[in-house]
Amino acid sequence: MKYVKEIERVIETEVLVIGGGTAGFGAAVASARNGAKTLLIEKGQMLGGMATTGLVGPFMTCYDDEGENQVVKGIFEELCRKAEERGGAIHPSKVDNMSTYCSYYSTGHKHVTPFMSEVLEVVMEEMVLEAGAKILYNVRLCDVLTEGKKIIGVLVSMKEGLTLIRAESYIDCTGDADAAFYAGAKCISGDETDGTMQPVSLFFEIGNMDREKFVGALEERKEKGELGEPGFNCWSWCVKEAKKNGDWTLIRDEVGNYEQPIPGRWKINTTRMTYVDATNTEELTKAVMEGRRQVQELMGFFKKYVPGCENLQLLQVASVLGVRETRHILGRYKLTAEDIYERKHFEDAICTFAYAIDVHASEGNSGVLKSVNSYYTIPFRCLVPEDIDNLLVAGRCISGTSEAAGSYRVMPCCVATGQAAGTAAALALREACNPGDVDHGMLRKTLLEQGAVIWD
Repeated sequence: MKYVKEIERVIETEVLVIGGGTAGFGAAVASARNGAKTLLIEKGQMLGGMATTGLVGPFMTCYDDEGENQVVKGIFEELCRKAEERGGAIHPSKVDNMSTYCSYYSTGHKHVTPFMSEVLEVVMEEMVLEAGAKILYNVRLCDVLTEGKKIIGVLVSMKEGLTLIRAESYIDCTGDADAAFYAGAKCISGDETDGTMQPVSLFFEIGNMDREKFVGALEERKEKGELGEPGFNCWSWCVKEAKKNGDWTLIRDEVGNYEQPIPGRWKINTTRMTYVDATNTEELTKAVMEGRRQVQELMGFFKKYVPGCENLQLLQVASVLGVRETRHILGRYKLTAEDIYERKHFEDAICTFAYAIDVHASEGNSGVLKSVNSYYTIPFRCLVPEDIDNLLVAGRCISGTSEAAGSYRVMPCCVATGQAAGTAAALALREACNPGDVDHGMLRKTLLEQGAVIWD
């Protein structure tokens, strides 16, 4: 079938950021602050992506593996501070591991950042607008138009109808590399060997518990040394009993419960839907319905088996799935787990990170949560598709192996790669070059001056 339509509505900008999640937020703020006319488009009606519509939280650690030095700052640090001023976050410097804020994990969870999604979305909007960028919600990407290796415009669906948006540079912050994929950039879906993607989850929030009984039971197990590692953590003893009674059908054998800045209000990360391709509409639909079923099962579990939860209330359920992995672009460099473990040096490094490689299992209750060697860096080339000249990519879909993405997929790093991409796009306008060809030294210098941390 052939469909032809003349597009009458055209929007012009210098830098177009596609997707308003944590990466898109960082990219839009950085691009506008560095002088570029910037437009951020988002298919939903709020910024933050997984952190807000997905209720995913807390932010995983932004410190080195020893928990001594904060390695993600810049725009991310501003976001944490501003949200904390509103009573909507606790700065990571104040949060230790083996606490209610990190579900009592001992590995990879020191200095997480608890936050309230409804505060975060407002602070993000304010920061983007104060930087001078424009936001448009309810804008869904339909197609990307190219000539040779260059994007000449993106076709979007708006309330006014189909619209063409033209820019000098484009930044794909969709999480799924949608813009890159539509433009014809080479991508790999999931694991390189078999295409398997990490499981998806549906987060939800609970409250109205007897916090003293709830936390007291966890603290008692902590004192006995019975908390701290995946598979042997929060409420695993209750899960064992529930499974015996037929009240637990989930794949996971523990509960991820993360307290928020309001005592007694918790984000729950326990649902698990496996072998889901989150770039497939039918599979997404089935997964989110199954997620809602699992939420109801979990509410019954809490009320029946967990101390202090007899009168528990379901406060809200995420409106979108928590997606850990879909497409990875093929960039000018592919980051590997070996690069991370060996702390490979990159001349074009644009950010520092240190979260453990966290690969959730698709079968059984096993998985990988392996600490890194203090910290690692990400090269700018991972943000540059090898076959599209005026496009950068930020967030979890940058160029890397599936195993490496188990670390850099989390939100503090997404903000950091977004800041790098937005800065590069703005600098490219000044240098009259493609964004992937900006001078690496100037890019690093600008990022460092604007608060980013880049270690050798």
